[in-house]
Amino acid sequence: MGKNVPFNNLAEAEMLAKKRLPRAVWLAIKAGNEQGWTLDENIRAYNDLGFSPTIFDRPVRQDTRTSILGVDIDFPVIVSPVGAQAIHPGGEVAAARAAARMGTAIGLSSYASNSISEVTAANDKSFFQLYWVGTRDRIEARVEEARRSGAKALIVTLDWSFTPRRDWGVPPAPPMKLDIPTMASLAPAALSRPAWLARYLVKGRIPELKVPNLFITKDQVPTFGEAWAEFVDTPTPTWDDVKWLRELWGGPFMVKGISSIKDAKRAVDLGADAISVSNHGGNNIDGTPAPIRFLPSIVDAVGSDIDVMVDGGIRRGSDVVKAIALGAKAVFIGRAYLYGLAVSGEDGVYKVLEILKNGIEETMFGIGKSSLDELSIDDLLILNRDFLVKPAC
Repeated sequence: MGKNVPFNNLAEAEMLAKKRLPRAVWLAIKAGNEQGWTLDENIRAYNDLGFSPTIFDRPVRQDTRTSILGVDIDFPVIVSPVGAQAIHPGGEVAAARAAARMGTAIGLSSYASNSISEVTAANDKSFFQLYWVGTRDRIEARVEEARRSGAKALIVTLDWSFTPRRDWGVPPAPPMKLDIPTMASLAPAALSRPAWLARYLVKGRIPELKVPNLFITKDQVPTFGEAWAEFVDTPTPTWDDVKWLRELWGGPFMVKGISSIKDAKRAVDLGADAISVSNHGGNNIDGTPAPIRFLPSIVDAVGSDIDVMVDGGIRRGSDVVKAIALGAKAVFIGRAYLYGLAVSGEDGVYKVLEILKNGIEETMFGIGKSSLDELSIDDLLILNRDFLVKPAC
């Protein structure tokens, strides 16, 4: 089970993924904006938190189970919705299977290469993530498809700020159509990593450029470029739009992309069941502090009314423990699992999740905690007095 996975930690997985992917694909995964301050800050912030280990009366076992959006999971790590992968022919189905093997859930992006029905067939703990793209009628059709496919919850992501400037290189714009000139223009990048390309060709496929979850009709699926152009042209949703979406869905509902107490309270007001504190993995406005820094303030403000998750910068099990101790119910991981997927497909994602789960248990053992609900800020040493940041109210 994962015996041929060539990495033992996420740093190694990241290094191998960078070597194996075409540069344009790698840049799309690594992402970030402008100077990448927030991209690095998301990881750096966890180093401002430490532990004080205990040596007496350590627990015999650790219970890492929790639930989020009405779904029971074996440990508090969920595969995050991430679009435009094109890193492995297994795609989101491979990630979903790995998550199912580890007893956890997956969030599926609107911009995924696999459909919601394919992913729910691979993992019955699947959430569908929706961007506000197109008309209400089109959005409603996608929501109903998620319902028919068995999605357990709906996640609406609202924090993309259209600032894709990077000081270290930007991947080419996604193609608007799949024709011979397009294929010819992409060929040099594909041929630069023949092993990556061969994985697709062996499966009789090409790297995905279409987004089935943003269908126009069931027989009309746009390319990523076409769907992106429509996203850019769609007016951003109002609070009333999101309220309409919440009522349309009717089931467990999350707002992803919260960075302020004000927005957290508005999510509560519209009837959301959960929020994810996030800066879109460093892809929102550069200069935004890591979500872990203002997580405690948001939990203090709304944690009694709504489940709070956090994402951004999780690279080891001890990071997860820190997030839970600061009030998160669970965490999302994005790049972390993509590295594993790029290297070894389903087994690579499984290995990443296994590394994180083992790290959670080891850390809990070291600080003398037997269950997640025993964790609190008192278990942490704040090594930098400026660690905590109060977000806008």
